[in-house]
Amino acid sequence: MFEKFRKKKEEYGESGGSEMVEEKPVEERKYHPEEIISEPESRIPPPSENRSQTQTSSQSEGQIGIRALKDKRVKLEEAIDFVGLMIKNLKDKRTNLEKEIEDESVDIKNLKEKLMKVSEYIEEENQGIQNLTRKRSSVENEADNVGSLINNLRGKLSGIDSIINIEGEKIKNFKESRKES
Repeated sequence: MFEKFRKKKEEYGESGGSEMVEEKPVEERKYHPEEIISEPESRIPPPSENRSQTQTSSQSEGQIGIRALKDKRVKLEEAIDFVGLMIKNLKDKRTNLEKEIEDESVDIKNLKEKLMKVSEYIEEENQGIQNLTRKRSSVENEADNVGSLINNLRGKLSGIDSIINIEGEKIKNFKESRKES
């Protein structure tokens, strides 16, 4: 009955425990009362007969079902060994999963640190852009002020030019009036 478990156990031992073994329910051999040799007490020969001790003990074991119990015990021990092997396999798999999870955790922490550095870089770049925007704004204001000064000076120069033109006309008119007189 447990030969299939022994075969699976041997296969498992050869494969290094990397594959999952499907657990199948343990089939117990059912002993029917008619299979157990039972003789009425009247048919049991008296102990004074010349039978060997082994025959008597095997017959008495057979009568009360000890042999069947021993067979069951052996089969149960084999099943327990197989279950123990399955438990070891599960523990190994759990250990491997824990290791993989720990590795993933370390990788995620490393990625998080890298993302934090990228975030800091982006923040520094944003501050740099804001500084550039303020400087550009300041330069634009200075350029506007210089433009206003130029316009004011142009206006003043135009005023001076018109005064010079007026004065030049006056002088020209004065010279012409003097020639005529």
